[in-house]
Amino acid sequence: MKWLTVILACLFCMLQYRLWFGKNSVPDFMIKKEQVALQVTQNSNLAQRNNLLKADIHDLKMGLDAAEEKARNGLGLIKQGETFYRILPSEQ
Repeated sequence: MKWLTVILACLFCMLQYRLWFGKNSVPDFMIKKEQVALQVTQNSNLAQRNNLLKADIHDLKMGLDAAEEKARNGLGLIKQGETFYRILPSEQ
């Protein structure tokens, strides 16, 4: 009976060592969990960006209004006969 207790205690210690310090241990699991959370965040940001790009592509394929808007915002173009007003923020 004494030997059985000693053997079981040794097995328990070996299992505890593997759990805390071995390959695929609890600290490894926590690191992987953080990496997965970071990757999920990055994936959601990229998915949102992809959705915006898909909407831009759809707008560009459907008509000239989107192209005109891009030209106005990106290049500062104005139509003939229009007057451009630029409002600057106050210096305060």
